[in-house]
Amino acid sequence: MLTAMILICSLATTPNVADCSRNNAIDIVWVPEVFSNPVTCFMHGQAYIAGTSIGQNLTNDERVRVLCVRRQAAAGGDTTLADRRVPAN
Repeated sequence: MLTAMILICSLATTPNVADCSRNNAIDIVWVPEVFSNPVTCFMHGQAYIAGTSIGQNLTNDERVRVLCVRRQAAAGGDTTLADRRVPAN
């Protein structure tokens, strides 16, 4: 099972969005659903962030990176990240 981890990164810090990671993201949002298909996970991750205030208020130098990770890896003992969820508006 997969869940979407959405990273919001600044181009000032990470000009190449592929370098955006948990360590340098401005914000991290977890989609509160699980998916069996990576494409479905990615598409729902994009739609989820688009429906939040974070996604709607991005500045010109912020970029979104959607990663689909295994649910067990997402939990991985890092509860501070797992608990940062943004309610859909």
